[in-house]
Amino acid sequence: MVTAETHELVKKGEMLPLMEEFYTIQGEGYYKGTAAYFVRIGGCDVGCHWCDVKESWNADVHPPTLTSQIVANALKYSDTVVVTGGEPLTWDMTKLTQGLKERGAKTHIETSGAYKLTGVWDWICLSPKKLKLPTKEVYENANELKVIVYNKSDFEFAEEQASKVSEDCILYLQPEWSKRDKMIPIIVDYVMKHPKWKVSLQTHKYLNIP
Repeated sequence: MVTAETHELVKKGEMLPLMEEFYTIQGEGYYKGTAAYFVRIGGCDVGCHWCDVKESWNADVHPPTLTSQIVANALKYSDTVVVTGGEPLTWDMTKLTQGLKERGAKTHIETSGAYKLTGVWDWICLSPKKLKLPTKEVYENANELKVIVYNKSDFEFAEEQASKVSEDCILYLQPEWSKRDKMIPIIVDYVMKHPKWKVSLQTHKYLNIP
């Protein structure tokens, strides 16, 4: 049972519903192959049917954890911290990033961009979803755009999303894992014809690591 006091601390970002935290290798996008500490925050109402962490959706099943403790745990392992979810921007990320930056960490976020951008980020990986599109502010600040390709209609969606980010934003197409064998050849062909895009793969799954 979450008390009113705890609820208020979560609302302020002084506590966050922590699903899991672990030290591993970044498997996707621009920083793939880089060691980083991952902080997975519970809570998401975007509802992608192919989501591979549906257990993150219900924030109520993940214990509210002091943000200061999350910071302390992360910095035991790495100076690069990736905040993911769920949808981390469901919550106020100000306190978390403030604590990490004060201690010299680089802050990365993986987000659908569906909520207000909070926190101070060194790298924003925007992975937009059709059910709940990103805010203007997240589009403008994204460092990389990662569009998940489940079927051929997703290429049109990818181009729509690419038109909304800055010119400096790096563009990635990534096959949805269960469709990878079918979609990889199509993505490769598309990128060769549209070289502004790059291919992203979930290399951590090939490496059999978290």
